[in-house]
Amino acid sequence: MKNNRLLIIFLVVFVDLLGFSLILPLLPYYAEQYGANAIVVGLLTAAYAAAQLVGAPILGRLSDQYGRRPILLVSIAGTVLGFVLLAIAEPLGAAIGGAFGASMVAINLAVLSILFVSRILDGLTGGNISVAQAYIADITTPENRNKALGMIGAAFGLGFIMGPVIGGLLSNFGYAAPAWAAAIISTVNLIAVYFFLPESISPERRAELSQRPRARFSFGALRVTLQRPRVGPLFHIRFFFGLAFSMFTTVFALYAAGAPLNLTAQNTGLVLAYVGLLAVFTQGFAIGKLAQRYTDRQLIFAAAIAMAVGFVLWALVANIWMLLVVMIPLSVGGGILNTVINGALSKSVYPEEIGGTLGLSASIESLTRVIAPTVGGVLLEYFRPWGPAIFAGVVMIYVASFIWRRLFVKPDPPLEPRSGMPAPVNSAPVVTH
Repeated sequence: MKNNRLLIIFLVVFVDLLGFSLILPLLPYYAEQYGANAIVVGLLTAAYAAAQLVGAPILGRLSDQYGRRPILLVSIAGTVLGFVLLAIAEPLGAAIGGAFGASMVAINLAVLSILFVSRILDGLTGGNISVAQAYIADITTPENRNKALGMIGAAFGLGFIMGPVIGGLLSNFGYAAPAWAAAIISTVNLIAVYFFLPESISPERRAELSQRPRARFSFGALRVTLQRPRVGPLFHIRFFFGLAFSMFTTVFALYAAGAPLNLTAQNTGLVLAYVGLLAVFTQGFAIGKLAQRYTDRQLIFAAAIAMAVGFVLWALVANIWMLLVVMIPLSVGGGILNTVINGALSKSVYPEEIGGTLGLSASIESLTRVIAPTVGGVLLEYFRPWGPAIFAGVVMIYVASFIWRRLFVKPDPPLEPRSGMPAPVNSAPVVTH
């Protein structure tokens, strides 16, 4: 039964990422048709992340209280609506622009506004990845969690293998075609969750969790959380790692479209598919083997070093073959960090806090995807092509030094059981052994 549920969650995340990655490499080309420059495209990408920044921790906490399954259904339904709005942006924008005189400026502005609304709607309900991760934490032991969470990463990778390629091919029929395809795929996802995915938290367990202290989400609660032992340093790493990695993922399509590569939308999709293939290998196969041999802190540190090297090399890329080599340390390091950090976080909090904590982790990641495309767009505009790579490389060098200081030299003590309550998810140290 547990294996069946893991398979369904894998398929849920895969289908969700397939729909998302159909659109991701095409958005810059779509928006540029309506007069958007690199900075506006960066803001369009940031809009999704900014909305997810608000939505993800709320969805995570609601999933702790009401169950994972209903929150997954709500979030996927929002994704479907966002893609439908994206698909009809051009005719709807023309109709709205026509009401204001049908000038080309008015139509372009209307279409761009609809693109922003569609991404914001999808972002507000797009925290289902953190809910899926919480579902995994519900049905696995701490010892097996990194391997199971690696399956989520592998689903990410498979989605990025197939999505950009399919999206690039469908773009030959217009940019609305990939959006409709993504909407249909997300609808299938919604149906699959409704009929085939059972709830991971029993009614008795939810009743038990509801009796335990539950912090209200606020900036004050966030500040307190960041000061907690073990959790605070992991969130610190999550933010700066996310900032560097998002600098790569969110500006890549813009970077690839210009000098020195000058790739088409289809070729950009193929490169992202290659990145997805590397992620599948790392998170679907390598994570399980590595977690058996190395501790969380060792994996986190080694991955940070690999990414720092990768970003520095990215700044020197002069052709597509060099880029494909550079993608190896970036993709492998990013896959390891993303998986192991979430696994370590789930072991560093009490059971009733897992969903909210992973939601907050997703929210922090979303914050980086608000900052990164905006900063990256400016860096590409004025320091093409090496600006984003140097920025990300410096950030990852800092992250590696922070990991050494806080996880090796001065590690935090393990989480203590609460008075009169069961022991935490994993009372053994995660980053101190």
